[in-house]
Amino acid sequence: MKGADPTHALRRRPEDSVTGDMRDAFSIDVDRILHSQAYTSYIDKTQVFYLVGHQGISHRVIHVQLLSRIARTIGRRLGLNDDLIEAVAIGHDIGHPPFGHDGEQYLDELCRQAGIGPFRHNLQAIQSLECIEKGGKGLNLTLQVLDGILCHNGEATEQCLCPEAAFTFEDLERKMALTRQGRTPPPMTMEGCLVRVADTVSYIGRDIEDAISLGIISRSDIPREASRLLGDTNGKIVYALVDDLIRHSSEGRIAYSQPVFQALEELKRFNYERIYLNPLVKTESSKIRTMYNLMFQRLMEDLEEKRLDSRIRTRFLAKLDPAYQERLMPGEIVRDFIANLTDSAFLKVFHELFVPQVLG
Repeated sequence: MKGADPTHALRRRPEDSVTGDMRDAFSIDVDRILHSQAYTSYIDKTQVFYLVGHQGISHRVIHVQLLSRIARTIGRRLGLNDDLIEAVAIGHDIGHPPFGHDGEQYLDELCRQAGIGPFRHNLQAIQSLECIEKGGKGLNLTLQVLDGILCHNGEATEQCLCPEAAFTFEDLERKMALTRQGRTPPPMTMEGCLVRVADTVSYIGRDIEDAISLGIISRSDIPREASRLLGDTNGKIVYALVDDLIRHSSEGRIAYSQPVFQALEELKRFNYERIYLNPLVKTESSKIRTMYNLMFQRLMEDLEEKRLDSRIRTRFLAKLDPAYQERLMPGEIVRDFIANLTDSAFLKVFHELFVPQVLG
C-alpha cells in the first residue's frame, strides 16, 4: 500500500521552502499543530467525564495521543505516511468546546438560535486552525491535513472506508458545506480514513476503563460476545481491533472483518446505553447548559452594545487581526470564543460575569 506523497501537499498560501529544513510538508504540519494554542488547550478539555476529581480519568489530550499512537502503529504496517497520520490525529478534536459532547450540543442549540447555522466540532477545528491561530492568520496547513481533520467522525462505526478523491481547497469547501448539513464525507487520503476508523479504537475501551474506575459499570457488565472476541480490558480491546484492521485493510480501503465489526458495534451500543447516556454521568449537565445559555447571551450583548471592557474583547478580539471581526457576525465571534475555552477557563469567565466579587 502506498502512502500520501508529501511533495503533492497543497497549502492555501504558497510558502518558500527553508534551506536545510529536514522536514517535509506533513512533518511541518505536525509541528505547527503541536505548538498551537488550540493544541495546548486539550490538556483541560473533557473527553467524556467532566467535573471529576479522579486523577486517572482521561482528558482530550490523552485521547488524541492514544489515537495518534494507534493509527501510526497500523499505518506503518500498511505502508502509509506516519506524519500525515499524526497531524490529522492530533488535530482532529481541536474544535471541541468545553465539557465534551454535552458542551457541543448546547453550543449547537445556541448557534442555531443565533442564526449562524449548526455547531460541529470538526468544522470548528478548521475555523480555529485557519482563522484564529497566529492572531487570525491561521497555520496554513496542507489540504490533506485539513481534509482529514474535517472528515473524521468518531460517532460513526464503519466496517469499510475508502478515500474520496479531492484535489483543491474548493473540494474542502464542498465537504464543509456537506458537514453543515449533517453529513461527513470520506477523507481524501488513506491516512485520513485510518484516523477516522481508529478514532473509535482509541476511546471505546478507554471509556470503559474510566467508567469502571468511577464505579459506573463493572467489568462483568461488558457484553459477553464482545468480550469473547475483543477482550474485557482496554489493552485487549485495542490489540484485537488493531490486529483485525491490519489483517483486513488493503489497497484503497481500511476495513474490519465482519465478526470483529459486529462485536465493536455491540460494544459501542453498550457504551452509549451504560456510560454516555447514564444519568450518573449527567448529574451536572443542566447547570452546564444554563451556564452556556447565560454566557452566550451576555457575550452577544457585549458585542452588540460595543462594550470595550468585555472579556470577549480584552481576552479574545484584542489578540486577533481586525479583519477577523469584520468578517464575522457577533454570534460567530461568541461561538469561536466559547469553543476556544478550556473547561476551567469557561468556569472562570462565567464566575467573573455572573458571580458577585468580594471587594476589599
